[in-house]
Amino acid sequence: MHKKLLAMILACAMVIGLASCGKSVDNAGSATSTPAASTAAEPAADGAMKVGFVYIGDDSEAYTANFIAAEKAIKETYGDKVETIAKYNVAEDAVEDPLVELCEAGCKVIFTTSFGYGEKAKELAAQYPDIQFCQATCANADKDTANYHTYMGAIYQGRYVAGIVAGMKMKELIDAGTITADKAKIGYVAAYPYAEVKSGYTSWFLGVRSIVPNVVMKVKFTNEWYSMEKELNTANYLISEQHCAIISQHADSMGAPNACEAAEVPNVSYNGSTAASCPKTFIVSSRINWQPYFELMIDAVTGGKALPTDWTGNISTGSVVLTELGAAAAANTQAKIDEVKAKLLNGSLKVFDLSTFTVNGAALVDNFMANVNDDAAFTPDTVVIKTTESGIKYFAESEFRSAPYFEVDIDGITIIANN
Repeated sequence: MHKKLLAMILACAMVIGLASCGKSVDNAGSATSTPAASTAAEPAADGAMKVGFVYIGDDSEAYTANFIAAEKAIKETYGDKVETIAKYNVAEDAVEDPLVELCEAGCKVIFTTSFGYGEKAKELAAQYPDIQFCQATCANADKDTANYHTYMGAIYQGRYVAGIVAGMKMKELIDAGTITADKAKIGYVAAYPYAEVKSGYTSWFLGVRSIVPNVVMKVKFTNEWYSMEKELNTANYLISEQHCAIISQHADSMGAPNACEAAEVPNVSYNGSTAASCPKTFIVSSRINWQPYFELMIDAVTGGKALPTDWTGNISTGSVVLTELGAAAAANTQAKIDEVKAKLLNGSLKVFDLSTFTVNGAALVDNFMANVNDDAAFTPDTVVIKTTESGIKYFAESEFRSAPYFEVDIDGITIIANN
C-alpha cells in the first residue's frame, strides 16, 4: 500500500468498519455497490464535469506517473465533457487543504492515490456527501459513508506474468552456460514488509519458479518507498554480495534499474518501462492501469448508477498490464506470456495455487485465515482458501477486498536483515 505509514495503517484499520468484511469481491469489478449520494453530476458552467486528483508525487517518479497517464487517458476518452484538476506532491499529512480546494472547486468525483490519504478522505466524504471520494489501495470503505470508495488492481497477476518473463531469461542464461543451474538466484529490492509488497514479490518468485524449479530468491527491504541511493545500494548488494542473476523491485526510483544496467544484470522494473534508460538489461515491467476504474466511476456518476464500495481490477478488466518486452528478453517469451495470460483468464491457473509452494515445509491448510478485516491487532479473521471447479486449491488474494492481504513467508524466499 503505497506511501504507507504504520501509524496510518492503524488509523485506517480503526475506522474500517469492514472494507470487505466477509464480502466476496468480483475479480472483474466491485465487492458491493451503493447508490451515489448525489447520483447526477451537476456540470460546470461550461458543461464539463469536474474530476479531481490528488497525487503523492508527480510524473518524475513511476508510481504517480502511472496515475497521471490514466488521467490523461480519460481526457482523451471524454474530451470536453470532463475537466480534470490535479494536485501534485501532496504529503500524506497535508492532504486536507488540497481536498477541500477540490471540493470547493466543484469536483463531483475525487481520486486520491496514496494510502495515507485514506483517513482524511473518508472524513471529508462525510462532510461533502454530494461528492464521490475514491481512495486507492486502502481498505476502509463501508456502507456508512456511501460516497467513499476504495479501489486497487490485482497486480499480483502482473507480477506473476513478469516472473514468467524473468524465468524464461533465467532458463536462457542457464542453457547458454552463463550461469549454472545451482546458481539460479534472483533478487528483489522491496520497500516495506507490507502485504502488498509481499504479495508482489511472492507472485513474481512463483512465476520464475514455474520455469526454473530450483530458483531461490533473496529479498532486502529499503524501508522507504522512494530512495534512489538506498535502492541503488540494495540492488548492488544483491548483485555483488548475493550473486543474484536477475533483479526486480517494489520501489519507486530508478536506483535498481540503474544498478542492473551498470552491472549488465537483467532487470524487471515496476510501473513502467525503463528500456530508454536501461536498454541492455530491461526485460519487462508490470503495472496497474487505472483508466478502467476512473471511467467506471465517472460513468456511474454521470449516469446516476450504483457505485462500487470496493473494487478490484485485474487482467480481465484491462487493469493489470505488462509493457512491451525489452531487447534483453529471451526468445519465445511472448508466446509463453500469451499462454499464461490465457490460463489466468479462463481460471485454469491460480497464482497462489497451494500445490506450488510450502511454508516451513508444509502446504497451507484448507482453513487458513488471513487478516482481511484489518483490526488494530491485524488478527487473522477470514478463511482465504478457495477451490476451483477443477479442484485447484488456492489462496484467494484480492477476492475478499481489493487491498492485498497475502502476508505469508513461503519457502525458497530469504529475507536479508538490514544491518
